[in-house]
Amino acid sequence: MTRVTNDSPVAVYREVRGLSRGLAVLRALNAMPGGIGGVMELARMTGLHRTTVKRLLETLRIEGLVQHRDEGLSYALRFEVRRLSEGYVSSDWIDHVAVPAMRTHLRTLSWPSDLATPDAGFMIVRESTHRISLLSQHRAMIGNRIPMLISALGRAWLSWCTDGERQATLALLRERTDAIGEMAKDDAYVKRILRETRRRGYALNKGEWAAEANITAIGLPIRFGEHVVGAVNLIMPSQLVSDREIATRYVPLLRSLADEISKETAHMQRG
Repeated sequence: MTRVTNDSPVAVYREVRGLSRGLAVLRALNAMPGGIGGVMELARMTGLHRTTVKRLLETLRIEGLVQHRDEGLSYALRFEVRRLSEGYVSSDWIDHVAVPAMRTHLRTLSWPSDLATPDAGFMIVRESTHRISLLSQHRAMIGNRIPMLISALGRAWLSWCTDGERQATLALLRERTDAIGEMAKDDAYVKRILRETRRRGYALNKGEWAAEANITAIGLPIRFGEHVVGAVNLIMPSQLVSDREIATRYVPLLRSLADEISKETAHMQRG
């Protein structure tokens, strides 16, 4: 079947359901501790029947992407999965500047951090130290869509991006029919968030995101000169870190990371 657009004909194909399900199982397995899980766990995570999950896992095993563990009771990812990413080319500044900087600064930050860039009204996580931080409660963060108005990442970007970018993003958010859409329509709320964030000097989310109700996150922008291209955060359990410790210890440490990424990226762009 072909759909004709103003530019050129575009072929429209039906999805390959088996492939979609196999990828869902791979993603679920990747999100599990150590990349290891059983059929029942994966069935719950994907919403697929256990016999379907078992059949998909055996297919993935034959292809060399997973292997048996615990005498066949569990499955684990194999190195072959990593080979699939070798042809992927991301933004150079993330790979060559942000990744090494985030890993180096993890020694002093201790708590995990994410780096995200804006996309269609969300902040998309492009890099994360969750998978290597001993204090992380999460694992698979890269690619996650983070809400704009209630996250430290989103607030950091919105507070320091250009007026045009901010207005375009807010217009996009106002079209939504969920709670985020209602927040975006509340001009007083949006102005207060932006004003408080700028006055404080860093973005803050203290349990306002229902999905992370016990988490405090702080965020700072990543700049290319005067242009804000993204944001970096620091994630901490609210009950373990005081407001004073956040302001006096962790904000300066996170600022050091954000400044290093911004400075080295600008240097790389000039070179």
